[in-house]
Amino acid sequence: MENTSSIFRDLRTALREKIKESLVSVVPVSLLVFLLSVTPWVDISRHELSVFACAAVLLVAGISLFNLGADMAMTPMGQHIGEGLTQSKKLGVLLGVSFVMGLLITVAEPDLSVLAGQVGAVMNGTVLIAAVGVGVGLFLLIAVNKILFHSDLTSILLFSYMLLFCLAAILIDSGKGSFLPLSFDSGGVTTGPITVPFLMALGVGIALTVGGRNAGENSFGLIALCSVGPIAAVLILSLTASGDLSFAIPNYSMDAVLGGGVWHLFGETAVEVVKSLLLVVLFFFILQAAVLKLPRTKIIQILFGIVYTFLGLVLFLSAVSMGFMPIGFKIGTQLAAYSPKLLVIFAFVLGMVVVLAEPAVHVLNNQVEEITGGEVSRRQMMLALSIGVGVSIGLSVLRVRFGFSLLYYLIPGYLISLGLSFFVPRLYTAIAFDSGGVASGPLTSSFILPLVIGACCTLQGESAVLDFAFGVVSMVAMTPLITIQSLGFKSVVSVRRRESAAIRRILAAADDQIIYFD
Repeated sequence: MENTSSIFRDLRTALREKIKESLVSVVPVSLLVFLLSVTPWVDISRHELSVFACAAVLLVAGISLFNLGADMAMTPMGQHIGEGLTQSKKLGVLLGVSFVMGLLITVAEPDLSVLAGQVGAVMNGTVLIAAVGVGVGLFLLIAVNKILFHSDLTSILLFSYMLLFCLAAILIDSGKGSFLPLSFDSGGVTTGPITVPFLMALGVGIALTVGGRNAGENSFGLIALCSVGPIAAVLILSLTASGDLSFAIPNYSMDAVLGGGVWHLFGETAVEVVKSLLLVVLFFFILQAAVLKLPRTKIIQILFGIVYTFLGLVLFLSAVSMGFMPIGFKIGTQLAAYSPKLLVIFAFVLGMVVVLAEPAVHVLNNQVEEITGGEVSRRQMMLALSIGVGVSIGLSVLRVRFGFSLLYYLIPGYLISLGLSFFVPRLYTAIAFDSGGVASGPLTSSFILPLVIGACCTLQGESAVLDFAFGVVSMVAMTPLITIQSLGFKSVVSVRRRESAAIRRILAAADDQIIYFD
């Protein structure tokens, strides 16, 4: 009885900490919206503000429960699978399970279903999801082999992005360039709140079991490589697409979202989340019975964590649907009409604070601080991600304003990112490319994308949405690659300066000790 009371006390303490973290995440975004509502730039009604306030409260609860669930279930599941299968020394089993898990966990991402629904006019949604899942599974195999054989991540990424841009050139040449922003967005939406905790922990479990001097560094890179597979899959599918791609602007009004009532919205969201989690959980318990054989206490902890993850995702996704998507679209539409310049500034500030509310970002930051032993702190990571995401959303709105190709950003951006990888410690490169996939989470898709779509409808018209509004997720995924590697570059320069200063002091001291004879 005393043991049970102790467990519940620990849970309450952990939940309180998660709530504090969630408040820090959600309050800045909410305050920004409320401050904007009292200006003449945007007309937001009291009813809309009331719904948004309720959604913000639900968002705090959802992020808190999800983060607790990730700590108790998704992260341990990934780490136990990585450790258990690596210790079995059966390479075929490890690779086979990795491929299946990559496929299943991709199908489990709610954002991918949204993406599939938007291109249903020219692509079969089921085929799209299956192709993206296969892409993630194949690149997860490459990532696992990279950990097992200590391969160089920079070389793999360099080859992978060369392949992607070759496919992009073929797509443009075939006259289907409208698919390009959507293809690169798919890499960001696939690495969401379900995928990130699991894959990060899977990499840690395999790397620590394999060992080696750089086991911590070797554990990063899975998210980076698994972000490449979806882009390649959608680019290839786009080459086979026929007909004109038509994007129908969704009805973002709160009345439409809440037309069936709040409980109806919760029910629909719960069904989607159950479908998402069920395959992953079932496959884990099959592995538990066949290979892992974890003790009963661990299984009970994981079961509790799954329940918290489920509740957290239901609250989170319901909150963004009922409050954040409608408000995002309305702000984008009205602010673009009032002042495009002001919209760019607002987009930059919004990007800096919206990344705080992404659940998977906190999972990554905690794991980075733990793996690096505090060398890269959570505060440093969050600052670098905030600046990167702010810049990316500001640049995305600028692209909507002037109407130019996404490649004008992607090609120089990835050239700089891959170029920096030759000058910074490999740890920073691995963390940076993982961060790119993590930063573009569900809030980016559900708040920032509607905002940019609204701006595009005002500035370029609805027919230009696919060409200019899509691509914002890929931009959010790209800019952290530069900002986080810049941290590494700064670290290298600082170390060299300290070493040079130390050598000068030693030489100066040595000169003082020289005795000259006449």
